[in-house]
Amino acid sequence: EVGPTMVGDEHSDPSLMSFLGATKRNVLGNNFCEYYVNDAPRVVLNKLESCGYRVVGMTGVGQTLVWCLHKE
Repeated sequence: EVGPTMVGDEHSDPSLMSFLGATKRNVLGNNFCEYYVNDAPRVVLNKLESCGYRVVGMTGVGQTLVWCLHKE
């Protein structure tokens, strides 16, 4: 997969979103905000691994890939 990658919602840790280089956006028609980066998921996952996160699950939902991570 290639970017952009959605990395959080309006309740996400601002310092982690800053570390990832994420931008906050509100898509027309949605009543919530989301953070995204232009990086591919593998780049984002590598950055999160350096912060102590590890992948515990992954699935596909339609044409969307979802990763579940846990911080040690």
